[in-house]
Amino acid sequence: MNAMLVGADTLGNIPDVLRDFGINIHRHVSGRNSSHQRKVDRLPAGTDLLILFTDFLGHNVMRHFRELASENQIRFIACRRSVCALKQSLNGAGLNDSQCAACPHQCAAAKSGGGKRKR
Repeated sequence: MNAMLVGADTLGNIPDVLRDFGINIHRHVSGRNSSHQRKVDRLPAGTDLLILFTDFLGHNVMRHFRELASENQIRFIACRRSVCALKQSLNGAGLNDSQCAACPHQCAAAKSGGGKRKR
């Protein structure tokens, strides 16, 4: 599966997490550069998933990319740029982590919600 990532200047451990889910980074746009904020009329060919990192995007940029995904019937998720938030969003979208499937002992607490903080 190929994903386009929008937001975040650097990705840190995000590529490793996506690889565990069987997702390749097709294209990454930081969203801060003014050329990235210009209206793009379509998503790159071969994009299967759009990931929006909300803590690095303005509302108009995020809305524009969501509309492009909807028009092309491409799944999208929006989350903060953290490994935990990304994993939760991907699991919520029905994508499974290959490591979680292979190692139920380490991920049992995360699947049951035991890893969430209560407020």
